[in-house]
Amino acid sequence: MQWKQVTAVAATVMLAVAACGTPSSNNKGGANAGNAGTAQEKATDPTAKGPAPEIEGAQKGGVATVLSDVTPDTMDPTNIYFIDGNQIGKLMYRALTQYRLDGDSHKPVLVPDLAEDLGTKSADGLTWTFKLKQGIKYMDGTPVKAADYAYAIKRSFAHDLYDAGPTYQDEYFKDGKTYKGPYGANGDNYAGVDTPDDHTLVIHLAKKFDDLPYYAAFPMFTPIPKAKDTKKSYDLKPMTTGPYQVDSYTPGSELKLKRNPHWDPNTDPVRYQYPDAWDFKFGQDTLKVQRQVLASNGPDANALNYSDLDSSLVPEVKDQSQIVTGPQPCTNVWGLDTRKIPMEIRQLIAKAYPFDTYRKVAGLTPQTAIPASTILPPAVPGYEKYELPGLVGTGKGAEDPAVASEVKAKLKELGKENFELSWYYSNDDKIATQVNQLRTQVYTAAGFKVRAVGVPKAKIRTLRNDPAAPVNIAQGPSGWCSDWPSGASWFPVLFKSDAVALSNSIGMLQDKTLDAEIDRVNGLTADQQLKEWSKVDKLIMEKYLPLIPLYYSYSGYPVGKNLGHVINDPTQGLPEFTSIFLKQP
Repeated sequence: MQWKQVTAVAATVMLAVAACGTPSSNNKGGANAGNAGTAQEKATDPTAKGPAPEIEGAQKGGVATVLSDVTPDTMDPTNIYFIDGNQIGKLMYRALTQYRLDGDSHKPVLVPDLAEDLGTKSADGLTWTFKLKQGIKYMDGTPVKAADYAYAIKRSFAHDLYDAGPTYQDEYFKDGKTYKGPYGANGDNYAGVDTPDDHTLVIHLAKKFDDLPYYAAFPMFTPIPKAKDTKKSYDLKPMTTGPYQVDSYTPGSELKLKRNPHWDPNTDPVRYQYPDAWDFKFGQDTLKVQRQVLASNGPDANALNYSDLDSSLVPEVKDQSQIVTGPQPCTNVWGLDTRKIPMEIRQLIAKAYPFDTYRKVAGLTPQTAIPASTILPPAVPGYEKYELPGLVGTGKGAEDPAVASEVKAKLKELGKENFELSWYYSNDDKIATQVNQLRTQVYTAAGFKVRAVGVPKAKIRTLRNDPAAPVNIAQGPSGWCSDWPSGASWFPVLFKSDAVALSNSIGMLQDKTLDAEIDRVNGLTADQQLKEWSKVDKLIMEKYLPLIPLYYSYSGYPVGKNLGHVINDPTQGLPEFTSIFLKQP
């Protein structure tokens, strides 16, 4: 679903949807190597109320642990856009809307969260009114006010401070392209949002945005009181409305959560508060922690890892119920900077890519990494399969001496011998280092000059998200997961010209003709868009080639034996943290 930038580095996919496995007898699912997931549908229940029905057999108490090899770059709700930050954020932040996962298939259904409804649209489609639930409190017991929602929206325009968050508001909200947030010259004076009373939020648009209720599920729409806004340090002690609050946070290392005593389950249709506390440990060694989780000795029985199981560990799986499976609306890619790399060179880079060996070295399994040939994955409505020569997600690339010679000869013919390819990689991650070695060897053999810049894992996202970074490959997202079930949450945010400045761009495309085509399709009805996004997909790959599709992802991550109700959230392809409990607290 949703929105997000992929969190995976070269190691495994965890991007950021079959039956979802659980560590219980309810595990009816299994990853299907030939299917990256059934397309999601837009399902809503505007009348949903709290509390969420109790999970059968759920226990209260204990500490749930998450041992993560990847590292979220922020816990600030305004700046969260990676899928793990969003999923963790659900434990702390409530938004206007949220997804409820229904039935054995955990079908995503959009429901009201802090709003009483899913919004009411004006006749011209340019004004949305949300009625707000009353009596909601922050974790310190202070009341949530309508002005806090408006302030949070205003805060999202301060891209100089919050440079990683979602940016649809710039495109759709009134004055979104000129307002610079509450810290700028205009301060709180923003015409795009107002609160006529303390139980109503009104959002004014520059153009129609019928998917606004889906967008309103982002942490960006959690209330933030202006008096508590500490800007860049806000995520150290945020004002939370969910079942948990921050106990301590060491960015890049560890996040500890404790119960929020003022969370009211009677107002919340989707969340629970089973564990006493959560302990997220980031930047861990993938193989080490996945082995720990599978062994489930002592406290590791209460732990999970949300990256897909490394292929080398498959023989060590004794209990299949410890592997949670399920579809993801995600595609993993290798971005090519179209500003710095000519089209004919991008084509040679794609021709030389060692797809088959890459999957082996990266520890990917056929069950969780399905070779990709398109931008949209099969799980997103509007997907249509097509294959361009050399871009089918399989093959040896320049590991084949004949291909290496062919690429090298073409570089010489173009006068581009030793054309430099440069990228960042995590030099403190074993798998990322192995993948880097493979790419370096293959592209050097193909006649390129390679400059691979090793950086700590904790800094990789920030560096890659800088459009001015001194590299020309793998900038911006290393893949994408659907922000909601539509190509409208892919192409406008990833491939329009303004995506570069907003740090969302894959390929750094800046082409007005493409912008116009994306805008044309985005202005169609939802049904009409379904027929057109696949054409845009193919157009981008044929005419611009801003990326190499690597694989569509399918979840398969390890969980400890003492964790109950671990299900795959098909909107993100991650564990749905808020319903997890410890079988023996």
